[in-house]
Amino acid sequence: MSKDSQQSEEVDLGQLFQLIGNAFNRLFSFIGSMLNKLFLAFVWFVFFIKKHFIKFVIAGVLGIGLGIIKEKTSEPVYKSNITVKQNYQTGENLSNSINYYNELVEQGDVNTLSRVLNIDSLNASSILGLEMESVISENQKLERYDEYLKGLDSVLASTIEYKTYLENEKDYNHSMQQITIKSRERNNFKGVFNEIVNNINSNSYFVREQHKDTLELLNRMSSLKQALIKSDSLQSTYKRVLEMRETEEGSSQTSVTIKNADDVNKTREFDLYKNDLELQREIVELERQLEDKKYVLEVISSKQDSGSVDNRMRLLSLDLSPKLFYAIVFELILFFVLIGLTFIKFLERYKDKVL
Repeated sequence: MSKDSQQSEEVDLGQLFQLIGNAFNRLFSFIGSMLNKLFLAFVWFVFFIKKHFIKFVIAGVLGIGLGIIKEKTSEPVYKSNITVKQNYQTGENLSNSINYYNELVEQGDVNTLSRVLNIDSLNASSILGLEMESVISENQKLERYDEYLKGLDSVLASTIEYKTYLENEKDYNHSMQQITIKSRERNNFKGVFNEIVNNINSNSYFVREQHKDTLELLNRMSSLKQALIKSDSLQSTYKRVLEMRETEEGSSQTSVTIKNADDVNKTREFDLYKNDLELQREIVELERQLEDKKYVLEVISSKQDSGSVDNRMRLLSLDLSPKLFYAIVFELILFFVLIGLTFIKFLERYKDKVL
């Protein structure tokens, strides 16, 4: 009975090793076939480019030529931008305002645009569009992600990855935002930017929030200043007590008692001094917060109030010069046309077999 059991175990182990060996063989065969196909695809692509090299050169030259013509003949586009700091959660409101202005531009509603931006119709008709994007580095994004995780439960925080956080984080929530205006005319854009900012600063909701925050900060500062005055008064009292006791004379026992009392008073005086410093530090911090709350939306940087020429064109989130833009577009169009013709020729080989 034991011999049969031993032989059965040996057969099972042999089958297991055989299965494992077959699995590795299939894996290596699959990897080898994939590498072989990739190599063949690479060789085919090289010969494809070689075969149509002249055509690609001609397409690139035509694209560059068209780009030069566009630069010479097209009306110039002027661009100006400002950087603003959001002291309140104005991101969504600001983003909606920019989208609203762009809708007016697309609809050609010059009268409404000139009214909401408080500019004349001529300047309003020259506006081509507005853009808004956050001004934040990758390190700052990581810092915000770390702060976000600290505010969550440890179990929940462990389930949220950085990629997921970025996908759910709204770009307009970042405090620093850059607003850009593009126009056909070299206008003074400062007035337009000021009106965009003023429309947010005059929003009734943010005005109420600003008033409540300012009132709270002023009350806290008033309380701290009163506490500081009382602390100074106590400190002056302790100083007078110490001065009076230093002038007194008595027995040795009394001197010891006075000496011990002096040590206690000096300790209390030092504690009051430290308390004064802490109160002063808190007052300075509140003054800084009060200064930050002075504006709902604050302009911190402004460039080219009259606008600078911007003839760059966007392709797949890249800003390119017209020459490079049209060269790439012509090359891509030619590439897909040639690929399509090659595929049709390939299908024609099986035409007789199918029909």
